[in-house]
Amino acid sequence: MKLWEKGIPTDVKTDMFTVGNDRELDLLLAEYDVTGSMAHAKMLGSVGLLTEDEVQDLVMALEDILTDIKKGDFTIEQSFEDVHSKVEYLLIEKLGDTGKKIHTARSRNDQVLVDVHLFLKAELIAIKQQTKELFDLLMAKAETHKDVLLPGYTHFQVAMPSSFGMWFSAYAESLVDDVVMLNAALNVVDQNPLGSAAGYGSSFPINRTFTTQELGFNTLKYNSVAAQMSRGKAEKTTAFAMASVAGTLSKLAMDICLYLSQNFSFIKLPQHLTTGSSIMPHKKNPDIFELIRGKCNKIQALPYELTLITNNLPSGYHRDMQLLKEGLFPALQNLKSCLEMAIFSIKEIEPNNDILDDKKYDYLFTVDALNELVSGGVPFRDAYKIVGEQVENNSFVSPKATKHSHEGSINNLCLNEIQAKMNTAFEL
Repeated sequence: MKLWEKGIPTDVKTDMFTVGNDRELDLLLAEYDVTGSMAHAKMLGSVGLLTEDEVQDLVMALEDILTDIKKGDFTIEQSFEDVHSKVEYLLIEKLGDTGKKIHTARSRNDQVLVDVHLFLKAELIAIKQQTKELFDLLMAKAETHKDVLLPGYTHFQVAMPSSFGMWFSAYAESLVDDVVMLNAALNVVDQNPLGSAAGYGSSFPINRTFTTQELGFNTLKYNSVAAQMSRGKAEKTTAFAMASVAGTLSKLAMDICLYLSQNFSFIKLPQHLTTGSSIMPHKKNPDIFELIRGKCNKIQALPYELTLITNNLPSGYHRDMQLLKEGLFPALQNLKSCLEMAIFSIKEIEPNNDILDDKKYDYLFTVDALNELVSGGVPFRDAYKIVGEQVENNSFVSPKATKHSHEGSINNLCLNEIQAKMNTAFEL
């Protein structure tokens, strides 16, 4: 009898604590665990550790498991610790001694490594594609509404004229940077760790180049210890790339929430993209964008969560690594969902074409008026005082027009150049 005993056998408690929700999360890795096992079996055959018939039997059995996974018929019951043990059990059940040979020359350490690398590679490619889709939408919106002026703000004070073309394409070009970050994460995860075994290699004459090519990795993580150290680093690098995309989405969502409010009324959304109030019949709340903002802010905290889990661990495998899945895997799904909803909703944003009819926006053009004086020969500081005095005595007359010609300004958005930047980044 112990004070903390609650009537549950210690072995069950140990299982509950050490496995946690790993079975559920491992379902996301199942496809990649099977794919990795296929490549491993073929490699074992190529170096003579399996016969040709054994390889064929293993690959066929693994293909059957993969079919079940894709149909949604694959489960990891309580009696199995993880996806690896369930797949191996199925192979032994079907193939007997041949199934028992699949784990030759590998460890669960490099098995989960290859699963995670393949999974993150697929997820990053999907996020990269969605990011490009959002980019294309924003660029199309920028082209359509490039001549519609929009107040620019600094310190939440009316500042200088902007435009919807500039606003939409600003976020589009920011997504180019995010794709660069996704590319960096892809470069980190697109390295084959299989064959590093428990972290120190194997005495079997395995061919790691074979599995690298078979699994479609760009390169091999050569040093076995370095391969083991990629657990945590791969997840953290992916999280930083996700945080970059999430930062852009969060800021865009905040702008949209602000611009939809009655105090701004810069844009309109159809009713089916807003929600109502239980007591206020007039309300049209931008819940989609508020949730995008909140979810993306949560994602931006993820790199630091993963850093705190891993930053004081020495080389080699440690069970702490299991906890990385709990934050990262749901965050990947959340980011894809946010991108999907942003694309779905932004398609239907309609700008208000008459924003600058409000007299409070006349002061947007004080800098343009000042610059006209300077262009006419008035020293800048004198022109600044002249316009300032006009504002103070209410004699300022707004030109309500822009003549901005430099690259990236209202009247020279450089949309083609921004498109070229994305094309280059996306193809890397």
